[in-house]
Amino acid sequence: MSAEQVHRTSHDVEIAAPAAVVYGFIADTERWPLFFPPNVHVQRLESDGTSERLRMWATANGAVKSWTSRRTLDAAARRIEFRQEIPAAPLTGMGGTWVVEELGAGSSRLTLLHDFTVADDRPEDVAWVDRATDTNSRAELGRLKALAERWGRLDGLLLSFRDSVRVDGPAEPVYDFLHRVGDWPELVPHVTRLDLTETTPGIQIMAMDTLTADGSTHTTESIRICFPDAGRIVYKQTATPALMDAHTGEWTVVPDETGVTVTSHHHVVIREEAVARVLGPGSTLEDARRYIRQALGRNSTATLNLAKQHAEKAAVVG
Repeated sequence: MSAEQVHRTSHDVEIAAPAAVVYGFIADTERWPLFFPPNVHVQRLESDGTSERLRMWATANGAVKSWTSRRTLDAAARRIEFRQEIPAAPLTGMGGTWVVEELGAGSSRLTLLHDFTVADDRPEDVAWVDRATDTNSRAELGRLKALAERWGRLDGLLLSFRDSVRVDGPAEPVYDFLHRVGDWPELVPHVTRLDLTETTPGIQIMAMDTLTADGSTHTTESIRICFPDAGRIVYKQTATPALMDAHTGEWTVVPDETGVTVTSHHHVVIREEAVARVLGPGSTLEDARRYIRQALGRNSTATLNLAKQHAEKAAVVG
């Protein structure tokens, strides 16, 4: 059998931001799900500062793929090399390099290089990978450019918070309530519709309609990755309300000697240009932060309290 052909791609973008700022974005992989549209979840398995091993989940041509990668970071040269350990089919090999070049004061070029192979070099598989690589690379570079060029204001655009509820009961029914999201229209009053697909166990793709305080309906689409052994469900909204550029989150169920703490975590990038349109003329970024905090917190806390009731009822019945 002949050797598989190595296919190579290159994508680049000029960014009106210092090279060190751009490098910081690509080095901070744990925030990639918030910053980069294709990325759903990143778990750092090992790290010593210059090399790291990652488990990653991302979309490729509409499908959710998962793999582990090793990365070598060179902060001085502003280069990061990566190589997938066990690539997701149809790949048999995938790697590449991020390169940040300083162009001048406050300007840089980011280049993303890929090389890949597929089994038997099947043309349809090569085309599939090439399309996914091109689509994802363009999405990542475009979003990174938009964020990096606002790096001086980024702290105001980022919002993270959490809400917790104490449960006097076991962890299993709490997690079960959060995991059985397909049942939420019957169990959670603010959820009016939910379409769920779970072809791969533990990877849930959902579209949901929720009621807001003013009676309007928001439609969101999300991908959820479930970790029952760890009591975690992480998610990435792939279609967000108008006021949010990105929204990721996590449900955590943490037992102790006397009960369970269940927490809803939210991370948001605010869509600055939508603030006045959504909240009215004269509205500020601080108004948007307050509105999002209240809206997301209200619904997630209501869900936490319903999970609490479910678990405490199960404990009494049991």
